[in-house]
Amino acid sequence: MLLIRGKLWEDGRMEEAMADLETHLTHALSGPPLDPMLVVDACDRLARAIEAGEYAAALEEFLSVHEVPREMVDQAIGLFRRESLLYKLHMELGEGALEPLCADGHVWQRRRFPLGVLFHIAAGNVDGLPAYSVVEGLLAGNINLLKLPSADAGLSVRLLHALTQVEPALADYIYVFDLPSTDLDGMTRLANLSDGVVVWGGDEAVRAARRLAHPGTKIISWGHKLSFAYATADATMDDLRALARHICQTGQVLCTSCQGLYVDSDRFPVVKRMAEELFAALQEAARELPPVDPGLRGQATLRLYNEQLEAAHTGRQVLRGGGVSVLLCPDRELELSFLHGNCWVKGLPRDRLIETLRGKKEYLQTAGLLCAPADRPVLTELLCRAGIVRVTEPGLMSRTVAGEAHDGTFPLREYTRIAEGLW
Repeated sequence: MLLIRGKLWEDGRMEEAMADLETHLTHALSGPPLDPMLVVDACDRLARAIEAGEYAAALEEFLSVHEVPREMVDQAIGLFRRESLLYKLHMELGEGALEPLCADGHVWQRRRFPLGVLFHIAAGNVDGLPAYSVVEGLLAGNINLLKLPSADAGLSVRLLHALTQVEPALADYIYVFDLPSTDLDGMTRLANLSDGVVVWGGDEAVRAARRLAHPGTKIISWGHKLSFAYATADATMDDLRALARHICQTGQVLCTSCQGLYVDSDRFPVVKRMAEELFAALQEAARELPPVDPGLRGQATLRLYNEQLEAAHTGRQVLRGGGVSVLLCPDRELELSFLHGNCWVKGLPRDRLIETLRGKKEYLQTAGLLCAPADRPVLTELLCRAGIVRVTEPGLMSRTVAGEAHDGTFPLREYTRIAEGLW
């Protein structure tokens, strides 16, 4: 489904949608700037309508198809509320005019402008994230071209269409295209119309975006990241239960999802005990939550069976049962887990933390910390120096909070530019 200037079009009308696109973009860019308060008001009205039950049928349909905890949906809706967006604007762009530039007796005023047109290449690991990416582009004053991910279930286009119905003035700033990444001609045409390309994806997606865009086009990448938990030997069972529930709830498919647990020790008995306790907590969480899709569970089973066959060579031990597993590993390598309730546990003393992680610095995201309160400051400092951009409690690794950074930077600043002139 396409969304063109506030109207839903069938996918087969892609060429028709592209025919006059540049003319429409130029016309919108030539008009008055988009008022961010207009965006805030429209998003708040939409969020309140959802909370009041006006979209109950669509929401229930979404929840029936996707095993998403209701609290995560409520958190996502909260990001569209007025107070959340105003706080985000304040944190990322500040208040008032920028300080003037004074040099050699001359004074230049500074103002912030949108990049112009943003082309969002969205990822499909979080339903609704493509829509929020567009909202961020709107808050910064940009026109937004969104390429839906192949796995999108229609939530993003529904949300954005609803937003244009709430505030028709936004229709000229939102375009949604449902085209495959293999359509290089269509992707190139959209990239060439843009001043910035926002890429949600891994290294290959970023490389592909660079090949599509003009050399002068700004590439803003929110790449695939790896997150993990870090525990001291005195971590509590309550913290392990919170971590296990987080692992099972998220399916470990988010950039903030825990892939594994590092233990602040190089003593194998300590690491093994922690692995056994986490395994017990995972089994407990799995019993309380909806079962994993049989196909996904089967994939993990095959990989675990292979791990068991190679255990004599790798030194890895497999703890499995109840639809979950823990790999007890002798190495310290940060890696992706088998997902969906299957994680690894490795020893990593704090004095080896920076040397182990700094080589993966560009992939680091969140660390969940399981330790006594007295250890939190020094371990947080070490983790952040190693490249982690977010340290939190184990059960809150994938929480969403208004005003927090994306991968260590503020997106609204990335989506704008500063001009100096004689205002």
